Amino acid sequence: MGIPSEMRDLLANRDKSLLIPSPIEDDRILRTRRCTQEGVRAGAKAAAVACVASAIPTLVAVRKIPWAKANLNYTAQALIVSAASIAAYFITADKTILECARRNAQYKSS
Repeated sequence: MGIPSEMRDLLANRDKSLLIPSPIEDDRILRTRRCTQEGVRAGAKAAAVACVASAIPTLVAVRKIPWAKANLNYTAQALIVSAASIAAYFITADKTILECARRNAQYKSS
């Protein structure tokens, strides 16, 4: 059974195309990768800041406010902090990648 050898070879060599990309396409791919890396870097920074900015008030509230002490267990605290971090990461990464894509759309190669 399994995958026939012809299909396996086709799937293994899927990224090797018969077409040769032009230098302009190579440059476009390089700029796209740079935009993605820039977005990931900015998103990670924003997530770290959001983690600290949401963890400190959450932990202080759990220790000082009676309602939070009674109702926010460890899972709820972790959910609050992680939700803020995840939202900050994706929002910032998306904005950064779109801004970089707009810059590259205006770029005219000669």
